[in-house]
Amino acid sequence: MNEPDWAPESADTTRSNVARVYDTLLGGTHNFAADRDLARAIRAVEPHVATIARMNRAYLIRAARFLAEDAGIDQFLDIGSGIPSEDNVHDVAQRANPEARVVYVDNDPVAVAHTKAMLTDNYLAAAIRADLRRPGEILAHPTVRNLLDFDRPVAVVLTSVLHFITDEDNPPAIVARLRDAVPPGSYLVISHGTDEDRPGTAKAAAKVCGRAAPATPRSRQQILGLFAGWELVEPGLVYLPEWRPSSPDEACDHPEWCMMLACVGRKR
Repeated sequence: MNEPDWAPESADTTRSNVARVYDTLLGGTHNFAADRDLARAIRAVEPHVATIARMNRAYLIRAARFLAEDAGIDQFLDIGSGIPSEDNVHDVAQRANPEARVVYVDNDPVAVAHTKAMLTDNYLAAAIRADLRRPGEILAHPTVRNLLDFDRPVAVVLTSVLHFITDEDNPPAIVARLRDAVPPGSYLVISHGTDEDRPGTAKAAAKVCGRAAPATPRSRQQILGLFAGWELVEPGLVYLPEWRPSSPDEACDHPEWCMMLACVGRKR
């Protein structure tokens, strides 16, 4: 089959990718057959996975709105940002403050190419291709250094990405490296898969996701450990729909079924 004309030359269309599988679950169109196959396999384990993906997206929007409108943050470093959807971080932030600056980071060439295309006329937002497992390279990247001022508070956004970092790659050390690079008053936004309340389903889904990238659901205590040096913002570490729902439609009678915990922290 011919590759779609929007596919960058560096994209491997034969292998699934986390960002493109997520795009599939959100109803996007910038994905390949391998990504759609994996999305179907995940649905076979957890039929509500697309709803969980939308919950994660809604949490990101609520967190970005809180930071931009209530906390006065005007700089965002969104790592593992994925393929653009509706209401991206820069959309939310720049509605609150037209001078807000955002850098998106992803390791998938499709995600980066489409983010760059979306930002063509936005000189205060940019996208780079880099890997969270090498935070020093992200922090030293010219685009990051030129657009963000690390003498002022920055929001570091890590939604639905850290569970794709293995224990061997030491997620706490990665987050600590990012924490040490930003000044007090900065914020950390995390959502992370957990096996705490539905261990069988979480582990089965993680095994299937492993076709795209190793997935490691973690306990509440392990996820809390990522916030060393950060003061938790109310309501603390909770399931996605429990983090400041903006309407009754975003709430849930049994939030634990989403298998994703969320939290925002402020650097002391």
